[in-house]
Amino acid sequence: MQTRALGDTGHESTIATFGAIALNWLEQEGANQMVEHVLSKGVNHFDVAPTYGDAELKLGPKLRQHREDIFLGCKTQERGYEGAKRKLDRSFDRLGVDYIDLYQVHGLEYESELDEITADDGALAAFREAKDEGKIGHIGLTSHGNPGLIRDAIDRIDDLETLMFPLNPVVVGKGDDEHDYAGVFEAAEKAGIGTLGIKAFARGPWPDTDDLPEADRPFANWYEPVDAPDEIAERFDFAAAQGLTSVVTPGDPKLVAMVLDAATRYNGMDETAQRSLIERLRHDESPVPEQLHH
Repeated sequence: MQTRALGDTGHESTIATFGAIALNWLEQEGANQMVEHVLSKGVNHFDVAPTYGDAELKLGPKLRQHREDIFLGCKTQERGYEGAKRKLDRSFDRLGVDYIDLYQVHGLEYESELDEITADDGALAAFREAKDEGKIGHIGLTSHGNPGLIRDAIDRIDDLETLMFPLNPVVVGKGDDEHDYAGVFEAAEKAGIGTLGIKAFARGPWPDTDDLPEADRPFANWYEPVDAPDEIAERFDFAAAQGLTSVVTPGDPKLVAMVLDAATRYNGMDETAQRSLIERLRHDESPVPEQLHH
């Protein structure tokens, strides 16, 4: 599988990153098999979080067995120093490791949160302390919405090394400020920040109907995904062709193998194919939740 420089971190990430939330839906045996499958495809960048149910625990055994082959990203939704420090220690315990390659602020959505994490007693102070102590290697940030805020974060956090944000043909086609992830990408490139794409496989939000309760959805994703191999390959090619360092695999285990197949076959996507995909999907409903734009 191709690799790309993860910004200025010095790490070469595979163009697919394993979104380990998929492990939460599996028994331990199945989780072990999935990690082995992901590694067999050459994937070297894994991403997990404490909010992903039991994913940290399920990842633990194979992570420890293959620790040298895995660049491990973890994250926290805590915004203050004490909470972030506690959550990091808890992740170490659950994962059974003493070092995390990339620790990220999870799901930044509001200006007030950016003020909080950058304050003297904010989460970033705990991240920097852990980095000084050799417990984490790099500092990152993830966001599901609000591109303007992500650009503010780039300006305000001078040791930010990676960003994770939505990028797919639907949001690219919107062409407005609320979906300006192209602007985020340019700012990240300029600052030497690695870029990780999420929601590459989102078709749109789940239909808001009473007859499709969450328990009855056919996939465990936050959004309704594309699920045919050719559509998945097209979406992967599009996201990778935007220049992202790596595309994060979707949250449902049933989709992971198809995405990895697409990643191993990736060979670029020409401008014409990109434009026609954007045109076809630009009027679809955005899979980035509305409330996160403000």
